[in-house]
Order: sequence, then structure tokens, then C-alpha cells
Amino acid sequence: MNVRKCHDRVIGRAVVLAGCTALVLALTGTGAQAGPRDAARQTLAAGDGWGSYGTGTTGGAAADAAHVHTVTTWEQFRAALEDGGTAPRIIKVKGMIDAVSQGCDAFAAEGYDLGKYLAAYDPAVWGHDRPVSGEQEELRAASAANQDKAIKANVPADTTIIGVGKGAGILGGSLQIKGVDNVIVRNLTFEAPVDCFPQWDPTDDNKTGAWNSEYDGVVVHGSTHVWIDHNTLTDGRHPDSSLPTYFGKTYQQHDGLLDVVRGSNHVTVSWNSFRDHDKTMLIGNSDSATADDTGKLKVTLHHNRFEGIVERAPRVRFGQVDSYNNHFVVTKDQKWGYVYGIGKESRLVAEHNAFTLAKGLSPAKILKKWSEAPVTANANVVNGRPVDLIAVHNAEIPGETLQPGAGWTPTLRTRIDPAKAVPGIVDARAGAGRVC
Repeated sequence: MNVRKCHDRVIGRAVVLAGCTALVLALTGTGAQAGPRDAARQTLAAGDGWGSYGTGTTGGAAADAAHVHTVTTWEQFRAALEDGGTAPRIIKVKGMIDAVSQGCDAFAAEGYDLGKYLAAYDPAVWGHDRPVSGEQEELRAASAANQDKAIKANVPADTTIIGVGKGAGILGGSLQIKGVDNVIVRNLTFEAPVDCFPQWDPTDDNKTGAWNSEYDGVVVHGSTHVWIDHNTLTDGRHPDSSLPTYFGKTYQQHDGLLDVVRGSNHVTVSWNSFRDHDKTMLIGNSDSATADDTGKLKVTLHHNRFEGIVERAPRVRFGQVDSYNNHFVVTKDQKWGYVYGIGKESRLVAEHNAFTLAKGLSPAKILKKWSEAPVTANANVVNGRPVDLIAVHNAEIPGETLQPGAGWTPTLRTRIDPAKAVPGIVDARAGAGRVC
């Protein structure tokens, strides 16, 4: 087996390999399929989560030289996605490419004005009983359509998208993996898109109103065999704390970081860093999607790091989701709702994870019940100590009693690290810039 040599360092009793994924493979059996030295041609290893099921996930590994692109701008990136028809392709992203370099004003329809929008739909004028309509709402919708067209990038089947070295990523773009099979996305920093034109819904939130935004960083929609690996996904320069308040509600300009929805299946999400975001990840986006989602949404999450996340890490509907060896960090001053959302007909297995909670925060909030669905939660630790997450939840929140036993046993796992060792291992190796 050919592997690259990386520097090792020891944290406690766990040997932490800081650097190349290829060497991690040799020692732990976790990550990319060993062999090619070029990370852009690495494939998901056999048995590594739901993404390895059946035909597995190889992305653009079979691309010929004519279909290997290196891009440095958003325009080049979208052109590379469109070039080559159905041939396998590899797209190497060099540096940070900006999908919104011209700013929000470039998308605004003539006549749209936020001040006029606020004046027209002020609850004191419009009330809370009907959706907004009229000239300014029409202009807002037209502006939003301009942004939608500019910042979305559609990923074809048999594609690998990978950052070159450290410091590669996408600012403000939305990666659409929609209706395709066999996609790999690795080694990129995604700064979540900012919705320049959120819509005010006066009837939302029990008729107190809310601002609703669009655009996820990465969307897996009706797609199969997808591997999302060693990326960093964050609000970056535009945290929610920087957003203004109108009508007493945050002018919300973020949606999700990574959503897996609408009949998507066989997805592995590994070694990523999710940071500083509110509604982070949906697996299944609607209770009404029974026809699309039943028997699908099979997703594995392992060795990911979540910090500064308010909720949905993930929220699950329908799917058999395997979440193991992840590290969740909740800091003292952050807003926090929950980690795992237990939704309609979900079958979540959460095992061997580590939770680092600030003093005074209860592990009872790690699980959140949205619908009646069983969950398996074994061998997890909170601040280094074993905790029965279901028992503590049911004891402290008896009005949302959870039933143990998801009814299935994950088999598509490679190495399972002890939960106590997970913070040291994951913190050292998760996120962008750590694939060689």
C-alpha cells in the first residue's frame, strides 16, 4: 500500500495524526480508498458509511486529463461543472472563490428598497393575518430570483470537487447536488450564503411574524452515493450576531449549512467541521415528504466536529441515520437549542459520540423530540463521562418521552474510536485543509 508520511502527535493515549488522510487510512481503515497519491482521485473506502453501499462512491476518479479542471473564480467553477457532458470530471478549487463578489446590490431589481419594504409590511400597518403582497414584495421576489440564478451551482453525476491544499473554498455560493449519482466534495471551506432578500411572513411563529431565508451551503436533493469529507462549513464573516432586527425579529439571512433531502440516499458525511450556525443540517425537510423519503435518507455522520451550533446537528425525518464518533461543543455564551432532532419516522442511531458542554448546560437537551420515533443512543460521553442520553432526557423532559431502540444495527462502519478519545482525534483532523 502506498501512503504519504505525515507528522504524528500524541494527545493523551490517542495517537492523533495531524495531516494527510492517506496515512490515516493505513492505520485506521477510515476515510478514502488507499492507492492513488492524488487526493482528487481518491474514492470512498469500502464499508465507510452509507455512501459505500452498493456501487459505492467514486466521484470523478475515472476522469481523463481533458476533464480535470483547476479553477480560481466562481465563473470558472460553474463553467467546469457544465463542461464535458456526462463524462466523469474532477474540479480542483484553488483559493477562495467568491460567488457574490459584486455584493447584494448587484441582484436588486429596479425599484426594490428595503426601507419601502419595511414601511409597507410593518405589522402596525399590515397586521399578522395575511401573507405580504404588492409591489415591494414582487420586487423583492424578483431580486431574490436574480440572486438564486447567480449563486447556485449544479453538480453533475460522477464528479469530484476538491480544494487544493489549504485555504480553498467557496464564499456565498450554494452547491446543488440535485438528482444525480456519485459525487465527492472534499477539502473546502464553505462560507454560508447570505440571503440578500429575506421574506417577511407576518403569519409565521404563531402570528408574531418571522424573516425566512433561502440558500444552503450544500444541498443533496434527490441524489445518491455522495461523500462530503474534510470540509469546513460556517457563517464565516456574517454571523447571526451581525444581523439587524426588524419588527422585533432577527433579519435572518441564513438557511442551512448542509441538507440531505427529497429522497436522497446513501450519503457519508465524514471529518467535517461545522461552526457558528443556527439551523445546521436537515435530513429530510418535510413531514409531508412520505412518498419521496420513506425507505431512503440513509446517511452516515462520523468524525465530524460541531461547535457554536444552535440546533439541527442533524434534525432527522424518515431516515436510518448513523451518527458515531462525532464531537459536539457547546460553549458558555452561545445560543443552544438541541443537537439531535428526532422527527417523523426517523430511525437515528447515535453512538460513541462526545459532547463537551459548558458548565450548567444539561445533557437532557442533546436530544429533542419532534415526533414519535425510536432512537438508539449508546456509549456516548458528556464532558468525558458516560451518559445515557435517553434516560436523562426522559427524566428532565417527561413531556417529550423518547422510546429507545431504533430497530436496526449499523454495519457500514470502519474503525470505531472510544468516545473518550473522540475530542482529541476529531479536533485535530476534522475540517478543510487536512487532506493531502
